[in-house]
Amino acid sequence: MSTDTLTWTAVCAATDILPNTGVCALVDQRHVALFRVGQDQFFAIDNVDPKSQASVLSRGLVGNLGEHIVVASPLYKNHFDLRTGACLESPEHSVRAHEVRVEDGRVLVAID
Repeated sequence: MSTDTLTWTAVCAATDILPNTGVCALVDQRHVALFRVGQDQFFAIDNVDPKSQASVLSRGLVGNLGEHIVVASPLYKNHFDLRTGACLESPEHSVRAHEVRVEDGRVLVAID
């Protein structure tokens, strides 16, 4: 889907998210985990851990597994690719990834 046709929601200032951490936001009635990796990469995935149904992925540890930028669920330690939402250990537990952009210092997310 073209990013021009998406509806973008401003969530927070980019500086509100510390590097290599995540925050949770409610966007269009969906719990979304927003992550800042390094100084200028931003990602968004569903925040609900599919195994526990708890809204906790934004609290996970951010890191790398090979070429994957991931977050480790704080509950079951499954790793979710921040680019795609794929669960590396159990693909059936994958989550949705969402488009993110930064404009004028604000982080915007689009739920399609």
